[in-house]
Amino acid sequence: MLGIESGSLTSHDVAQGRGDSWLAEVNQAVAAHGGLVYVRPFPEMNGHWNAYCAYNQDGSSRGASNSTAAFKKAFARVYLIVHGGPAGTLNAKLRRLGLPPARTGELATSPVSRVRVVWNPQGYGSPDVSGNSAAAYYPGDAYVDVVANDLYNINHSAAWDANDQLYAAHPNKPYAIAEWANWGFDDPAFVARMVDFVRTHRRVELLAYYNGRPNSPWDIARQPRSRAAYRKLVVPIGR
Repeated sequence: MLGIESGSLTSHDVAQGRGDSWLAEVNQAVAAHGGLVYVRPFPEMNGHWNAYCAYNQDGSSRGASNSTAAFKKAFARVYLIVHGGPAGTLNAKLRRLGLPPARTGELATSPVSRVRVVWNPQGYGSPDVSGNSAAAYYPGDAYVDVVANDLYNINHSAAWDANDQLYAAHPNKPYAIAEWANWGFDDPAFVARMVDFVRTHRRVELLAYYNGRPNSPWDIARQPRSRAAYRKLVVPIGR
């Protein structure tokens, strides 16, 4: 799974093609890989700590260049270029979005079918204002392969209600938990509840425990009971 952030580019910059050459390299790489690749552009976009969020922590807007409208066009552009295909077809799709043609070198001539583009907000926006909801950033079904959420167990509490709402909001899309972990403590019950969610929600296709560095708050090696629960409950459903 490859995460993509915008760096110094605004959402408007990406939408206008200023990141196209790099996206073309991603397209070439996933086409050459041959196996399944998840590409996760601009994760947690409704979190103020990310530059591509449309809002500051206090709820104030970051302006038109990082608006939700600009974000949705940027995401659609990433989707189209990463999937690739004939230049004429790609540029026609961009034109229908009101966007300039691709500024790329060579792309895979056939659309890459083994790449899955993941749209991954948080269930609740931060700040939690109406304009910063997950839905405000959704680019449309045509530009999303998998809907995902990040769900952490913080102080023995996780946003399960928001997770259920996000799952229900996109009934035609596969679902993923792209990040999950206990945040600094050992709680095997959280592992068990996550497995129950997967077993009872048949559209879940990806469950990715956060790869915390050694001795970080998310390092499952420091959580022996949770690690045992993971081996017992998660490993079998991944087979």
